Amino acid sequence: MPIELICLDADDTLWHNMRHFEEAQDAFVAMLEPFAAADMAMETLEACEARNLKLYGYGAKGFTLSMIETALELGGERLPSGVIADLLAAGRRLLAHPVELLHGIEATLDALAERGRLVLVTKGDLLHQEAKLAASGLGDRFSGIEIVSDKTVDTFARLFDRYGVPAERAVMAGDSMRSDVLPALAAGAWAAFVPQPLAWTHEAAQPPSDEVRFRQLSALSELPDWIDTIGGGPMV
Repeated sequence: MPIELICLDADDTLWHNMRHFEEAQDAFVAMLEPFAAADMAMETLEACEARNLKLYGYGAKGFTLSMIETALELGGERLPSGVIADLLAAGRRLLAHPVELLHGIEATLDALAERGRLVLVTKGDLLHQEAKLAASGLGDRFSGIEIVSDKTVDTFARLFDRYGVPAERAVMAGDSMRSDVLPALAAGAWAAFVPQPLAWTHEAAQPPSDEVRFRQLSALSELPDWIDTIGGGPMV
């Protein structure tokens, strides 16, 4: 059965993202060095992020608030007020970083557009994601843009219904096993996992062991060929 709808993640699937969070984390660890060892600072920050997801959601703004909260937790009354200002500055840099496309993305999107409608499916802060998409210059290549608070089975089920495509004729591709692959598979779609070296531990999960609708790719450029094996090929 041919694929009609091709859903793609944005951060670290189309453009670099986690490298900028890594830079902010390095700055955070350096600022907290008088109060906590690097591993303790990162462990506390990760726990704070996980705790705050239900309040702040995903994205740079929630991450910045979690850095500030963690700094106050570790530094207490000894924390200089200047550290808060420095963390806010790190958060602003995170929000303002240039958008750098991954290698070959434009050519890959051209090839995918020959095989189905493209829909961007990303989670995070609405304003920031819209700004990154505008800066990327890729917006006109997509039939739809879906910026969601989280990616769940219901998210994908509603999305397939909105675009009038049966789940078995849709594919989702991205760098998160937890958010891009598993819920899309559970909704009845095909799913491709394109891992990136700087993966966030929160997005990690065990891959399906015997799912014929799943494929791990070494690069997004391999997705058109896999779609061809599912059925169809370029539209004429």
